[in-house]
Amino acid sequence: MSETTHDGAVAMSAPPSPDEGLSAAELADRYGLSVSGARPSLGAYVSQLWGRRHFILAFSQAKLTAQYSQAKLGQLWQVATPLLNALVYFLIFGLILEAHRGMPLEVYIPFLVTGVFVFTFTQSSVMAGVRAISGNLGLVRALHFPRASLPISFALQQLQQLLFSMIVLVVVAVAFGSYPAMSWLLIFPVLALQFLFNMGLALVMARMGAKTPDLAQLMPFVMRTWMYASGVMFSIPLMLKDKPAWIADVLQWNPAAIYMDLMRFALIDGYGRENLPPHVWAVGLGWAVLVAIGGFVYFWKAEERYGRG
Repeated sequence: MSETTHDGAVAMSAPPSPDEGLSAAELADRYGLSVSGARPSLGAYVSQLWGRRHFILAFSQAKLTAQYSQAKLGQLWQVATPLLNALVYFLIFGLILEAHRGMPLEVYIPFLVTGVFVFTFTQSSVMAGVRAISGNLGLVRALHFPRASLPISFALQQLQQLLFSMIVLVVVAVAFGSYPAMSWLLIFPVLALQFLFNMGLALVMARMGAKTPDLAQLMPFVMRTWMYASGVMFSIPLMLKDKPAWIADVLQWNPAAIYMDLMRFALIDGYGRENLPPHVWAVGLGWAVLVAIGGFVYFWKAEERYGRG
């Protein structure tokens, strides 16, 4: 194209660019570019996570080892901390408040220790999940990897910690008259269901904590309330036998109480089926599947936003 200037000379103007008028998305598509850090499809995301399975396991083990590296007793605190909590709860709730009413002490003590250990598994997974992204921003911003690796590895870390604690839990059960039986095999499906539930919950809390870091300050109060409502220190049906039945039903069907009751039923001879809510295995499975899948999808939907801003 040409045009005449004021002095009669002819000036040539540049031809229009073929990219003129195209949006940023159209330009990227034209030249084969993709958004950096864009969220992959759900199937591709699962495949990426599976490819990082060795990293997830190694990261969880490294975190577990480093957790008590500065303490003189080291890894013994993994068992000592919930055991000391159980002792404190026994002194206050068992002896002073007599929360064991209707339950002999040889049943109540392993009942209490089991509740503390199992609830601590969920509590620690939630608290670790809240800080999974916000507490590891350097790693998130420096490397490209599926961000779900972090909350999953933290939930796996807490599972490994519980497995150490199970040694003490078994010793306590045997010391109070509950000897190995076929019911002890139920421990493995209970742990699997609770791990799935905790993993999903950790994924939910990781996304929420990434957006609102102050959530980490609020969660201890939420978890403490949940603990008192889940029958860690007392039997829900025995303690609420004079209250409307629906209150005990609601409290017994909450997932923390479900997994504690299933573990108690598996380990403790004196804790029979009559202490369990109806359809307890179906409810436990439902909670695990619902929270694990829902939490995973909820976390994945914000994948491209983690570490930004």
